[in-house]
Amino acid sequence: MSKDPFKTRLEIAKNKILKKNLHNKKNNPSPIGTAFKLSTELVSAVAVGTIIGFIFDKTFGTKPWFILIFFFVGVIAGIANVIKSAKNMQK
Repeated sequence: MSKDPFKTRLEIAKNKILKKNLHNKKNNPSPIGTAFKLSTELVSAVAVGTIIGFIFDKTFGTKPWFILIFFFVGVIAGIANVIKSAKNMQK
């Protein structure tokens, strides 16, 4: 005995929706992972800037100046990285 054409089409549509939902879940990272990624980008940029400033200060003997300059450069670079990453996540 043949199935009803409507039931067949309904099953096909349900399967397509199920496959689409499973595909979308695989591509979306968890919110905690996203927050960790963004915070890591910000902290790493600040840390690298501060370390470079510390090395320059030690080399040239200008104790607080290069640390301060590169700290703020690191903050600006970190914020720019977070904004860029957030825009890429929205695509």
